[in-house]
Amino acid sequence: MAVEAQDPQKTDTTASSLTQEERERIASMSYEEARDQLIQAVQALEAGGLNLDQSMRQWELGEALAKRAQTLLDQVRAKLDAAQAQQQTSADTAGTQSNLE
Repeated sequence: MAVEAQDPQKTDTTASSLTQEERERIASMSYEEARDQLIQAVQALEAGGLNLDQSMRQWELGEALAKRAQTLLDQVRAKLDAAQAQQQTSADTAGTQSNLE
């Protein structure tokens, strides 16, 4: 059984056509950039006409972009949750003696 050599451009142990540079670029994208490029990847897949390798590359690109966008949304949700919790704590003590001490 032959063992494939690890490609230093790949970031994980799964087969992927995305290079480390592409993954780093995606990791630094804003939500809007990731969303827009994800839309382009989906449109390319929906349009058809791609060979299997091109389709798989678009799929992998789409997965990475979707993960980046979701990570950013999760971060915003965590910040909103923390702000709401702090606001609730402030509201619970507003107008009480403990607020004046």
